[in-house]
Amino acid sequence: MSTLAIELEIPCAENVTITEDTLSVDLSDGRTISVPIAWYPRLLHSSSQELANWRLIGKGHGIHWEEIDEDISVEGLLAGKPSGESQESFKNWLSGRNSR
Repeated sequence: MSTLAIELEIPCAENVTITEDTLSVDLSDGRTISVPIAWYPRLLHSSSQELANWRLIGKGHGIHWEEIDEDISVEGLLAGKPSGESQESFKNWLSGRNSR
C-alpha cells in the first residue's frame, strides 16, 4: 500500500483588520480568514491604539503586537486554534496592565 503525501503551502498574512468582535487576516492566496477576537484574550482586553500597532513576522507567517506581547500564526488561524495561553498567565498579564 502506498501513501500519498501532500505538501501544504501555508499562505502568508498581508493585512490585519480588527473590529470589536473579529480578527480578520488577508492572506497571500486571496482568502481572508476571520476568527472571533475572544479567541485571543489579550486582543480582547487591548485598546484600539494597541491593536493598531501590529507587524508581520516570519515573512508573513505570523502577526506580532509588541505592546501586548501577543503573537498569532497564520497556521494556527487556518487550523482554528484559539490562544493557548493559560488562565494563570493571562491573569498575571491582565493584573500587570491594571496596576499601571
